[in-house]
Amino acid sequence: MITAADAALHTPTSDDPTWAETNFFGFYVPELGLNCGVYTLFRANLGVGLSTICMNSKRVRAPWEADYCDLQMHIPMGPDFDLCDYRLANGLSVRAVEPNMAYEVDFSDGEGTEIHFAYRSLMPAFDIHDPAQDPMVAAAADGSDFAWGTAYNGHFDQTGVFEGEVSLRGSRHPFRCVSTWDHSWGPRSERHAHTMSWLHAHFSEDLAIHAIFDFDAAAGGETLRLTHGYCLQDGEVHGLKAGTGKTVRQGWYPEEKVIEVTDKRDRTWSLRGQALTAFPWQAWPNVVGFNALMRWEDQEGRTGMGETQDFLGLETLTASA
Repeated sequence: MITAADAALHTPTSDDPTWAETNFFGFYVPELGLNCGVYTLFRANLGVGLSTICMNSKRVRAPWEADYCDLQMHIPMGPDFDLCDYRLANGLSVRAVEPNMAYEVDFSDGEGTEIHFAYRSLMPAFDIHDPAQDPMVAAAADGSDFAWGTAYNGHFDQTGVFEGEVSLRGSRHPFRCVSTWDHSWGPRSERHAHTMSWLHAHFSEDLAIHAIFDFDAAAGGETLRLTHGYCLQDGEVHGLKAGTGKTVRQGWYPEEKVIEVTDKRDRTWSLRGQALTAFPWQAWPNVVGFNALMRWEDQEGRTGMGETQDFLGLETLTASA
């Protein structure tokens, strides 16, 4: 079970220098099809963090082709670092107004690009290791022990409303969207061989589906296997108990995803997503998240938006090249 205390920096379980704690605030400007990500990864045993601030509305194959991309490593955490209220040297500040439930996030690169938004949750944090929330874990289903290696030894996802403004080199764009953020902690090697498809579809404040799938890179990553997820409907969270999917790719970039998931009520959701963007997000060295903002449609014809991130290690990619 996730508590307010889990918003703060966790004490590392060892002196392992790869121990990491992350936040990812992903959102989009619907009118522009602009997909945005504010990501931090802190290595408390080393006293440093990294941060990536990325915005992309196009189909690109290199980070420098995106609308905006700033990746910085070895940012000092400083003494008495507080994950609930911090400022970094790259211009990013994050404050938990209510831990795990409401945040204020601001970024300025000092050169005309800024991000300012408030986040408010629509649900409690979803703990992928809690059998009371996750039917896959409760049933000890195949894949329910998935922790992305050890990177997700502690992990939760949460859907909410993002509202604010993006200023891209002086061009201002207000936005409001429903999206999903996450928080994780555990040892996270920079040589990362594990795969994961982390995705979500947001139809309104009253309906969203988030899922984590695994896939076999050696088989081309077409078939998806559900590991964790939930349906948020009318203010109630229903963990997913089963699910499968298929990915159509151009190279490793997802062009289309077709998924079918069943929640704990035995309600099945069939979704088809079409990629609006493509972007190779290097969240940290030696891993690439093949990222796309998707337009989703469900079996009843409702349409929504959300992203998919398909992660592979560079050693996997070079071996298959």
